[in-house]
Amino acid sequence: MSGVPPGKVRYDNLRAAIDQACRMLRLPTIRSRFPELAETASREQMSYLGFLSELLLAECDDRARRRSERRVKAAGFPRDKSLRKFDFDANSNIDPAMVHTLAKCGWIKKGLPLCLIGDSGTDRSHLLIALGTEAAMAGHRVEYVLATKLADELVEAADEKQLTKTIARYGRVDLLCIDELGHMEPDRRGAELLFHVLPEREEKNSVAIASNESLSGWAKTFTDPRLCAAIVDRLTFGGNIIETGTDSCRLATTRARAEQQAIA
Repeated sequence: MSGVPPGKVRYDNLRAAIDQACRMLRLPTIRSRFPELAETASREQMSYLGFLSELLLAECDDRARRRSERRVKAAGFPRDKSLRKFDFDANSNIDPAMVHTLAKCGWIKKGLPLCLIGDSGTDRSHLLIALGTEAAMAGHRVEYVLATKLADELVEAADEKQLTKTIARYGRVDLLCIDELGHMEPDRRGAELLFHVLPEREEKNSVAIASNESLSGWAKTFTDPRLCAAIVDRLTFGGNIIETGTDSCRLATTRARAEQQAIA
């Protein structure tokens, strides 16, 4: 036996067997944390059931975390924006209680819309991405897209006779986040095609819109009055509207920082 104690050989064989089994069963967390948890279980004299539950819960928690990360990544957000980093004190127009209620995603389960309206620098896009991130972490399928990109994609799909397929793809996600609606150039065809996405989702899946134009200003983008009225109706009926105001939070922060540096 080469002088190695039998118990040591048995323990190493067991570890190798557990490692191999975890690879075959695709249990990476148990595989990586088993030695640490086994040592803790031995030190604290845990029961077999207690030790097993610790292993399985660790695997479940890690899988849930990885799934959340995959859903957030799949949403296509352009940058990382969370509610944890949101400065509610910088914008008195935004009600923290309302935002945190929205973060619980009840409106998404009901298929209701959300409109975030305000000038540049008022954190409307931050809120859109943050609430979309909360939805993805809660298990919802989310997709983020700029309004101009969505309109261009729909026009291209129509030209290639793929419009039905493209609209159906956007219709399948639980929450569609459309950003910078007010920055769309007046384009009747693109606006009409964008409108076709909404009935696919109505009362089934949610749409969240961020726009630098007020609802009355949407006529600049959707130049057909009846089409504009229909879009406003679809995006506001039964939903929530958050007006982030006109005063730029970023500009105020920059000015405050400059004043502090001047004093220093």
